[in-house]
Amino acid sequence: MESVLVLGGDGFCGWPTALYLSARGYRVGILDNLSRRRIDMELKADSLTPIASMSDRLAIWARLGHGDMPFFELDIARDYDGLRRVLREFKPTAIVHFAEQRSAPYSMAGSTHKRYTVDNNISGTHNLLVALVELDMDAHIVHLGTVGVYGYDGSEVPMPEGYIDVEVIGPDGTRYPRSILYPTEPGSIYHMTKSMDQLMFQFFAHNDRLRITDLHQGIVWGIQTHETRLHDMLINRFDYDGDYGTVLNRFLVQAVMRHPLTVHGTGGQTRGFININDTVRCLHLALQNPPKKGDRVKIFNQVAETKRVIDVAQMVARHTDAQIAFVDNPRKEAAENDLAVTNAGFQGLGWEPVLLHHEQLRETLEIVRRFRFRYAPETVAARSLWTREQKPGVVRKKVGNRHA
Repeated sequence: MESVLVLGGDGFCGWPTALYLSARGYRVGILDNLSRRRIDMELKADSLTPIASMSDRLAIWARLGHGDMPFFELDIARDYDGLRRVLREFKPTAIVHFAEQRSAPYSMAGSTHKRYTVDNNISGTHNLLVALVELDMDAHIVHLGTVGVYGYDGSEVPMPEGYIDVEVIGPDGTRYPRSILYPTEPGSIYHMTKSMDQLMFQFFAHNDRLRITDLHQGIVWGIQTHETRLHDMLINRFDYDGDYGTVLNRFLVQAVMRHPLTVHGTGGQTRGFININDTVRCLHLALQNPPKKGDRVKIFNQVAETKRVIDVAQMVARHTDAQIAFVDNPRKEAAENDLAVTNAGFQGLGWEPVLLHHEQLRETLEIVRRFRFRYAPETVAARSLWTREQKPGVVRKKVGNRHA
């Protein structure tokens, strides 16, 4: 039986991934420092859905007949010896790495948040790589990165899956072919750490022959998978606040609560999107198709489609009769951009992505209505600014859904 250790398995993507793999016969262990729960308390911004304790979650999963999933509460960025101990004890054949601070706004909130994001993300990834080398373990690492490492200031050509072929011209005019990592242009401290992950992966794959897959994911929408629907205590978290709430989920909460949909800037920012069910499916596909020992890092773009933020807002407004409010953009980014992303890797493995349309919003809207009593309106506004020159977002214009 293949053993998979899910780092960050208490989080928004990690929890449904752990359940998905366990339901398909993998021996799954979860390692997490529970920092996301502590950040909830720091921000006074709980998940809209109530999240049970990890012990209760795992007890329900076992009671449903899926067996035990051992849980290791551990900070891989700070407790290297503890990480080695878990790896020796659990003996994973694969490791799914979600154990990073995942919010761009949170990473830009202030010096403490910037330092925490770098210390946590970089040290955690490096400790994992060093531990596998020290223990001489041939475990396939599947890391959740982001397509945002490439930036959003322009996209004349589709973003490739990690690599581009170039020619370097020598002093005598000779052309030398090279295959290099596609240049990164991170737009936040969070994205910068994901860019640095790429370089560490490149080094350890080449120097120590570690088998690594890096998934460049888009913005996730939706919250539930088949497994998280099985019991209320398995429900996935639902972030809607200005730091952790992904844009579509935030719009849906605002619509139900009759709050205008807050669109930053013009809404002309184009982003990649993927449904949470496709996140877990793609993780599974990556595990089933590992690189060989000695191969360069395998990189997939985990993106189903691209859409402008204003188009997403207009779709939600039409479906829910919500208003749209344009607010100042707290980010330092292009006001508008085009974006095309190649996802041929996963499509070649048989992936048929779920695309966003109004019918797909129904379940999420039902969950929002069910837990609307947990809504905290003061947490919705974006509070993190990218530069000192910027000011907190204020409403510049509202439009009704008939104009959306």
